[in-house]
Amino acid sequence: MTDDDTVAAARAAFARAAGRLAAEGGRVEAVAEFVPARRVLGIQRKAAMRPLGHAWHLGVLLLQPDLVVRAVGGITRAVEPGHPGHVALSIEDRRDHRAAAFRGPFERGATVHYDAAVVPLDADALRASDGPLLLRDGRVLVVWSAAIGAAGARDLEPYLDERVELLLHPPQGAT
Repeated sequence: MTDDDTVAAARAAFARAAGRLAAEGGRVEAVAEFVPARRVLGIQRKAAMRPLGHAWHLGVLLLQPDLVVRAVGGITRAVEPGHPGHVALSIEDRRDHRAAAFRGPFERGATVHYDAAVVPLDADALRASDGPLLLRDGRVLVVWSAAIGAAGARDLEPYLDERVELLLHPPQGAT
């Protein structure tokens, strides 16, 4: 089996996962691009979230219904951001992301994934990748933990099967 055949099999696995999730009503979450605050013609614009669609959250991957695969980036909720606390910069950054999602066209309380990079599904890109998807020794692997890295990568198909099952049938109390 060539690397191109292996990648074609990976695409087919994503298509099967999307088909099952769509048929069985898997919960989708919003995907957006974070647009930082900026000045336009001298007018200050607030940070915003530009919607990019919806996706199924499958561990370190997001799978969109049109079979675009993304690496999970930042995650926030479209909830009232609260008042600035003038504490750590990272806390204020998270508050800015929440505020942008809250002002956006998202349902209140919705989970919003932002800045989730598209994962190219071609052999050359996957061979050069260091995660979350990579192609090694004729296998498409998922780097499911940054702490473990490529050494602990798992085969894509069993990973997808497990994640689809968890999304469709979460353990009691996990929803």
